Amino acid sequence: MGKIAVVGSNMVDLITYTARMPGPGETIEAPRFEMGCGGKGANQAIAAARLGAAVMMVTKVGDDVFADNTIRNFEESGIDTRHVERVPGTSSGVAPIFVEPSGENSILIIKGANALLSPADIDRAAEDLKGCDLIVMQLEVPLETVYHTIDFGARHGIETLLNPAPAPTDLDPKRIEQVTFLVPNQTELATISGLPVNSEVEAETAARSLIARGIRTVIVTLGARGALLVTKGEETRRIEPVRVTPVDTTGAGDAFIGSFARYYVEDRDLDAALHMAVRYAADSITRPGTQKSYAGREAFEAFCASL
Repeated sequence: MGKIAVVGSNMVDLITYTARMPGPGETIEAPRFEMGCGGKGANQAIAAARLGAAVMMVTKVGDDVFADNTIRNFEESGIDTRHVERVPGTSSGVAPIFVEPSGENSILIIKGANALLSPADIDRAAEDLKGCDLIVMQLEVPLETVYHTIDFGARHGIETLLNPAPAPTDLDPKRIEQVTFLVPNQTELATISGLPVNSEVEAETAARSLIARGIRTVIVTLGARGALLVTKGEETRRIEPVRVTPVDTTGAGDAFIGSFARYYVEDRDLDAALHMAVRYAADSITRPGTQKSYAGREAFEAFCASL
């Protein structure tokens, strides 16, 4: 199996389960609170590692009480932490998450040390990155660092995946043309393309507009409706969903990407990796929490066998 590098964020998830969201100026009691490790980069790395992938993390943490726990969490999952750097005088990233009874969630992020991950950090990790088969990125770190990493991958023949989340309005399509896989959800696709994405037909149209701008492969995650694979000169392929009863959808997109990366680097079978990713994301939402909802390889294989 190949090696995956995740260049991205780590966060401390502060999860509040609430009967409903409060209105302006309103205070309500929430029944439950949990704290865990999160951040899109860390989530994707953990999902891939739990499934048996060799994963290296390139990220920054603060010098607060959360940093030790974040690093320990990586190490306990078997992730290479040589390029996880502590930043003095800076907070770690934090993500307050609010989960409603339906399983839907609302999330705020405070980047903290993540905002200081720079192109120079990529250059310092260059020799180890060159030994990887896929570099996975998100947008909870500076855009220039993401652009630099995409260029690095292109120069050295390393495939790259960009999850454009949270989607910025100033993402430069020209700077991401060389990415191997662009993996947005519907909201992110609408922001990046500037087109409405309220149906699968509109999602395909918006994805095709990105293909026309030079992106090679767009994978649109559709939540309970599976995913779409859109490539230049080929018909759009729909990846059928797996029906489950959702408990908590937090981190499902990250579960999809981390598991896709793991199965893709195994044998470069794109369709097979996408089908496994849809299943892994579906399995993750049957349990509460983010990383703690991500199954290990044996448990996931049992879930697949039960379908």
